[in-house]
Amino acid sequence: MGAADPLSDIRERIDALDQEILRLISARAALAKEVADVKTANGDSKFYRPEREAAVLRRIKEQNPGPLDAEEIARLFREIMSACLALEQELAVAFLGPAGTFTQAAALKHFGRSVNTVSLAEISDIFREVEAGSCHYGVVPVENSTEGVISHTLDMFLSSPLKIAGEVTLRIHHQLMSREPDLKSIRTLYSHQQSLAQCRGWLDQHLPGVPRIAVSSNAEAASIAAAQAGSAAVAGEAASEIYDLEPLASRIEDEPGNTTRFLVIAKEDSPPSGRDKTSLLLSCRNESGGLHRLLSPLAEHGISMTRIESRPSKRGIWDYVFFIDILGHRDEEPVVKALRSLESEALFFKVLGSYPEAVI
Repeated sequence: MGAADPLSDIRERIDALDQEILRLISARAALAKEVADVKTANGDSKFYRPEREAAVLRRIKEQNPGPLDAEEIARLFREIMSACLALEQELAVAFLGPAGTFTQAAALKHFGRSVNTVSLAEISDIFREVEAGSCHYGVVPVENSTEGVISHTLDMFLSSPLKIAGEVTLRIHHQLMSREPDLKSIRTLYSHQQSLAQCRGWLDQHLPGVPRIAVSSNAEAASIAAAQAGSAAVAGEAASEIYDLEPLASRIEDEPGNTTRFLVIAKEDSPPSGRDKTSLLLSCRNESGGLHRLLSPLAEHGISMTRIESRPSKRGIWDYVFFIDILGHRDEEPVVKALRSLESEALFFKVLGSYPEAVI
């Protein structure tokens, strides 16, 4: 009798594990449906709990034994949770479209692929649809590590009642894509102005003299490139697949660590998850030392400020408001005390929301 085939043995063990994985996922899904029944009976319409999902994903990453890395394991569990949540409630999530934008990629990274993503043309449209209740959540870009803040998103918070319920960070990799066979055939280039800026060095070197036309989104650029001879687009990999374009060059961004941060907006922010941020909107008296006095309660109560941006308040010339991110949740005692002091000092004070730090 010949020696046993080691591959056959391994494959049999894999098949057995697959069956067990299927059984466990099905059991988890059944429990999700039980949760939905209990919540419905109690009149609780809040099925998605961002603070719980963040805590689960952090625990999974910390307990991961390998050999898959922690980020990959977290992404797998995100999709399992997304599919189970869809049995309770299908979420509608608005994003800055059309299909194939980095904002859609951020929405899918945060919520998983079992949600219904809704494409909208403008950031203001996303705020409006979430305010109206047509979408449960919205995802909007807020800053890029290379090009800085997206001003329109910050400005929307001045008047919107919506809260920040989460954040997503997305590593941005740009492709040059076209129906043309090579760079020599490219006569016009389309992309969002942020993407053109993020790839300026590469474009100067490889496509000097080619006109660069800024459009509303990278997906729109890809759509134009698909229809117009002699044109190309700078966009993400998803856009090349959706619009059937060939990548002529990949990872053409000038900064290898190019990352964009997105905010999840909703009618309510999130309960504490154990590792949270709080975003604020403040203004102070236009006088010497005004900003220092305004922010001193943060240092007094040991609160770390991770970000500050100024924007015109639109209430008067040279009048500014400050968008600030701090570590901690608004319900935690040190943060409560700091916010109370900030509110007493500020001319304008608004808590934009507390939410879990990005997990994956």
